[in-house]
Amino acid sequence: MYSFADGDGKNKGLLGGKGANLCEMTQIGVNVPPGFVITTEACLAYLDGNSLPDSLLADVKSQMAQLETATGKTFGQGPDPLLVSVRSGSAMSMPGMMDTILNLGLNEDTLQGLISQTGDERFAYDAYRRFIQLFGKIALGIDDEYFDEHFDAVKKRVGVKVDVALEAAHLKEISDKFLDVVSRQTGKDFPQDVMQQLQLAIEAVFRSWGGRRAVDYRREFNITPDMANGTAVNICTMVFGNMGDDCATGVGFTRNPGTGENEMYGEYLTNAQGEDVVAGIRTPKSLHDMEAEMPEQFRQLVALSNTLEQHYQEVQDYEFTIEKGTLYCLQTRNGKMNAAATVKTSVEMFKEQLITRDQALLRVPPELLEQLLHPCLDASGVMEPIALGLPASPGAASGKCVFDADLAEKLGNDGEAIILVREETRPEDIHGFFAAQGILTSRGGKTSHAAVVARGMGKPCVAGAEGIVVDVALRQAHVGEHIIHEGDVITLNGATGEVYLGAIPTIPANFSRELVELLGWADATADLQVMANADTPDAARKAHEYGAMGIGLCRTERMFNASDRLPIVIDMILADNEADRKAALARLLPIQRDDFVQLFTVMAPNPVTVRLLDPPMHEFLPTEHDLLEQIRTLHLYRDVVRGRQTALATLDHSVQLPEALAELSEEHIDDALTRKECMLRKVRELQEVNPMLGHRGVRLGITYPEIYAMQIQAILEAAAQCAADGISVRPEIMVPQVVTAQELVHVRRIIDGIVAGLEQASGNKLDFKFGTMIETVRSCARAWHLADCVEFFSFGTNDLTQAVFSFSREDAENKFLPLYNEMGVLRDNPFEVLDRKGVGQLIKMAVKGGREQRADLKIGICGEQGGHPDSIQFCHDVGLDYVSCSAPRVPVARLAAAQAKLKG
Repeated sequence: MYSFADGDGKNKGLLGGKGANLCEMTQIGVNVPPGFVITTEACLAYLDGNSLPDSLLADVKSQMAQLETATGKTFGQGPDPLLVSVRSGSAMSMPGMMDTILNLGLNEDTLQGLISQTGDERFAYDAYRRFIQLFGKIALGIDDEYFDEHFDAVKKRVGVKVDVALEAAHLKEISDKFLDVVSRQTGKDFPQDVMQQLQLAIEAVFRSWGGRRAVDYRREFNITPDMANGTAVNICTMVFGNMGDDCATGVGFTRNPGTGENEMYGEYLTNAQGEDVVAGIRTPKSLHDMEAEMPEQFRQLVALSNTLEQHYQEVQDYEFTIEKGTLYCLQTRNGKMNAAATVKTSVEMFKEQLITRDQALLRVPPELLEQLLHPCLDASGVMEPIALGLPASPGAASGKCVFDADLAEKLGNDGEAIILVREETRPEDIHGFFAAQGILTSRGGKTSHAAVVARGMGKPCVAGAEGIVVDVALRQAHVGEHIIHEGDVITLNGATGEVYLGAIPTIPANFSRELVELLGWADATADLQVMANADTPDAARKAHEYGAMGIGLCRTERMFNASDRLPIVIDMILADNEADRKAALARLLPIQRDDFVQLFTVMAPNPVTVRLLDPPMHEFLPTEHDLLEQIRTLHLYRDVVRGRQTALATLDHSVQLPEALAELSEEHIDDALTRKECMLRKVRELQEVNPMLGHRGVRLGITYPEIYAMQIQAILEAAAQCAADGISVRPEIMVPQVVTAQELVHVRRIIDGIVAGLEQASGNKLDFKFGTMIETVRSCARAWHLADCVEFFSFGTNDLTQAVFSFSREDAENKFLPLYNEMGVLRDNPFEVLDRKGVGQLIKMAVKGGREQRADLKIGICGEQGGHPDSIQFCHDVGLDYVSCSAPRVPVARLAAAQAKLKG
């Protein structure tokens, strides 16, 4: 346990982020109310034994005595009572996910002392009713609704809409009713012993670490025990923003968290407590309004903002209270911003010499960049909005209205696009946020709970749309003359605060100037190159826009699925002899060649790695079930055609039929039947017990060498054509599913024969690389021998992971893998995050063996994990040359590659 004056502000693991910052701010001279921190170790001990550690309460009493001395107030008695807040705070910021109790120390005696000391009966009863409800909810487990029904009833009877319009007598009545609620719901009177209050509050905050919203938040944001374990408890002297019009409370950011602009940003309320701002109970005012309303305090707030940012060298999100004209800072933490703001502030803070270029690169979480690829509304489809709220978190989304978080979670998990609509959101709604495409609230501001959490998730949020009246009981919302029912589709524009009926088309976002600059720094810093997995010219163009330095994986089977070539592929599969197979392949050759010409041209002069055909042949054919159904339908249709012919022979020949019917004949149906039955025989012939371990990849190429020969011919002819046109190309031919060097020798023999013919015909030497995917356990073990045959390795970590774990990805992810992750059997999904302990060890072995045989061996990775920052760190550490990932992940990978270098 440490006082704010003594705690180590750098030890967030022990003191929590909030406690550490309160200590550090106190020690650099910021005006922080006196207090102390109970450590996260005490939390873990409590959760382990379900009781507070020995001597903890004695230490708390000692610290409270020191607070009495520092403030001149007394705890639990006297004319000038000491009141405290009890707040949570873990090592990682989790806004709103754990519990806070304010005004602790009030009872029947201290209430009278507070009235005498302040001379303000209304203020005292306002503080008392807040404390009873907060303590009742958090420490005693009483639902808010039991308190709210009485509060709303009094407001309705008095005829007021806002809390500040209630008089002292009304608040006294509400306090009495709240005390009755506690007695009825718990069977006990509200505790009058202030040390008992403090003990129950500390225990409640400790328990909130294991509460649903905190657990859901940690799981969603991958906060592991080594990052944050347990919550500290911060006991802080209360200062009041609700003692009159010279008092205020608010939340500020040192820069705009939505845009990154270097400006005062935040909101405040006069004559209010902090919960009123963050809970969205009243719609607050912009901090800019304070300059006119409270000019001296605004000047102090600007100075505080500058002090915090200069000291922490990071954008800060701080809470403050003004009590009788005196400014206090209650907490600060690194500000949660969207991707655009994080990137902009990184670049600008470097240019302002506040941070170094390396710090600018390291402060942007790579996965945050995916937010920049979120769509915005297409202006051509925008109509008149039905409501306007505050632009709390940018982006655009359409979805069905849902009015509670539980239903939002259910529908979202079922694949529905939904918008969560609430009066105001509370931390317990967090599971609904995860499932929603966007969030809409009728109350609250740009620093409300909904805004902060949505912004951190990169989801659009419109807050404080006061023209919307939400009726959760009737599952509908009223907006002027419109009634929105649950299930109706609406669209949010989080950048403008506008709300629309119906779905509006979206367009992709463009890279900002700051992002281009930041990623340029990343490329100059990183050792790893970042390639893209792209199979078509359009995909290659998009990858190039994202900054891909080449194509690390072009899957030729994806080209075969296009409508203009799939029938030819099927003809090739159905062929009963080599001659017919070659005839079909000859028709495919010019199509494939044109594909490669386009790919090489788009990516010139960067490398393009083409994987030869990998999947088993049956994947290009319908399933046996589908074919049987199609054959059955064709038999029925043939009977219809025969019936039509009989009818035509019977009727007057002057009857005119539609042209389509007139062209039908039994011969057409018979031809279709013959082809479908041929397909069925081939599907049954190709059927395998485990096709992913069967006749695929190089095994297919050796069995049917004419298939690989056609693809190799197309690649090399395209390269020759590009070279003739003055386009610099660097094709790389990659063989999949290799287990032995002899397979590579066989394929290389095919390549050499084609190369000799093309070079003789053109008189020019063809420049290309030959390599293999490393995606089987045996290829890792035999890497030393394989390297003698090739110029590059590319780890296919999807199949390699399946082999190492003996998991089928589809079955594992649909059945038991989520449970494994939830139970901690596996920390991560190994198909998303590279498994260092198993797959990683094989990769290390293969890299070592390959480079021992061939020092200049180029080595990369082209599985899904190639775009994950933690996997990229591993790839850097083991000395790979490149990673390849899906095009939208390329910016993420570029930044992650730079961070991998900087972290070493």
